[in-house]
Amino acid sequence: MKSPGYQAPAVQRAFRVLKLVADSDHDLGITEIAKRLGFNKSTTHGLIQGLLKAGALEQSPYQKTFFLGPAVVDLALRSWNYLRIKEQSQPILDELRDRIGETVFLGVLTRSRGIIITTADSLKPLKISAPPGTTIPLLAGAVGKVFLAGLKPELAEEIIRQRGLRSFTSRSIVSEKQYLEELVKVREKGYALDDEEYMPGVRAVAVNLGNQRGLVLAIWVVGFSATMTDRNLPTVIKHTLWAAEKFKTVIDKSP
Repeated sequence: MKSPGYQAPAVQRAFRVLKLVADSDHDLGITEIAKRLGFNKSTTHGLIQGLLKAGALEQSPYQKTFFLGPAVVDLALRSWNYLRIKEQSQPILDELRDRIGETVFLGVLTRSRGIIITTADSLKPLKISAPPGTTIPLLAGAVGKVFLAGLKPELAEEIIRQRGLRSFTSRSIVSEKQYLEELVKVREKGYALDDEEYMPGVRAVAVNLGNQRGLVLAIWVVGFSATMTDRNLPTVIKHTLWAAEKFKTVIDKSP
């Protein structure tokens, strides 16, 4: 029988691998993982093989790099908090989708990315769609803006400097000064916009829902620029803010 002080080093190392992969804004190879964690390549290879077998990691079919596997996402999305929030939010997401005609997402936000919990897909033949469990880079478009705007300015600035601003499209904000100015606007208005900054031809509106049952959540609407035009964007913003307030009310009243 192990003493109470036993630390299960293999488990700790495996968790460090998962955390590193989850926090990275690009897929990592064995050499880079080993170097960042200070493990030798043999140990790293063994840990990764075990995580691949468990479904906690997956390997790119084209490169020798790794990303989080379905087992991790599946466990997270089956937790009581996620299921409860999904159940309570779905009618609101569906109503918002029906009001504006665009796809609506609800997701949890972390310092590395957003993870979609549930969706209400647009009923249009041509639409933006992504299943629950899909992840979005933190500093990508409207989702990252509402998350960082909800933090203390000095912490948001620290995260931006640590992770760096990536150019996803020609419209991405890559200037730290400009990005920080954008966060000030988000705090003032209560919502963030993505004007083809993450994907060409795609716009988004996001609202931070705050910390709900221990999870930092956001709701966001995504559509093609051809349908989310300057003319109807104010309506989309209005209804998204309405949905956010309704969601908070429902969560506050639930046991």
